[in-house]
Amino acid sequence: VQLQASGGGLVQAGDSLRLSCVPSGRTIDISLYAMGWFRQAPGKEREFVAAINWKSGYTNYLDSLKGRFTISRDNTEKTVYLQMNNLKPEDTAVYYCALDLVYNDYVSTEARAMDYWGKGTLVTVSS
Repeated sequence: VQLQASGGGLVQAGDSLRLSCVPSGRTIDISLYAMGWFRQAPGKEREFVAAINWKSGYTNYLDSLKGRFTISRDNTEKTVYLQMNNLKPEDTAVYYCALDLVYNDYVSTEARAMDYWGKGTLVTVSS
């Protein structure tokens, strides 16, 4: 399974971006998965950003991002989006999407739980 993340770029503080992630390759039952977004800033560890359970729609966010970031899914397009508003320079990072095979209606926030990873898309926010 390949994950294609897109939508990153260079923006100014206060701007918005929407990231997309589309799984492709081996046919999977997407309803068995949760999709997570993680980010890694230079010199820092990868951190959880947001996740959504494909079947239930249950979402979870890094507390500090609640209200600015919104994760959603399009079942028809099998695409997950991360809407990022009021971006700040500290949001600068490579953003990765990941798939997690789950057996419930919830999501994991742990990177080690993810089964598949995309290559990442760079988001740079200038002040």
